[in-house]
Amino acid sequence: MQASSVAGVLLAAGAGTRYGLPKVLAEDGGWLRLGVSALADGGCGDVVVVLGAAVVDVPPPARSVVAVNWADGMSASVRAGLLALAESIEFVVLTTVDTPDVGAASVRRVLAAAAASESGLARARYGERPGHPVVIARRHWPQLLDALTGDDGAGPFLRSRDDVIAVDCADLGSGLDVDER
Repeated sequence: MQASSVAGVLLAAGAGTRYGLPKVLAEDGGWLRLGVSALADGGCGDVVVVLGAAVVDVPPPARSVVAVNWADGMSASVRAGLLALAESIEFVVLTTVDTPDVGAASVRRVLAAAAASESGLARARYGERPGHPVVIARRHWPQLLDALTGDDGAGPFLRSRDDVIAVDCADLGSGLDVDER
């Protein structure tokens, strides 16, 4: 699979209310840099950072898009990210800025599983817990966009399917989202 056909979307629009500030600002932008690197080094030829509560400069090679309705929840961020992608993109890799230990190796592993599967759908697992990254082939984007609502992101769409490949990434990190300092 060519990197030019894969885009990564880093969801970073939230206010981080429980954390105390927008997580895109966490560690002086360290989580943002880690997320961009994970996607770029993991095989994504295009990296889009979805911003909202805080609008910041993003590190190369990423570009940003602002989800103007970011306060509606993660679904607004996923929608903004997908709509910012070129027609030539075959797969999107979704991950969040508040999972700083999800690295390029996890992105590569989940992307390879999705590309090798009939469904084109794969999601990282950490033990029994699903997590990020998530990979979704373009043919599923219309159904995903229709299913997006509130703060659930792609979760309801993925749970409604029985053909999502679960990819064990527990040896690569915890995959835990950081909600509190």
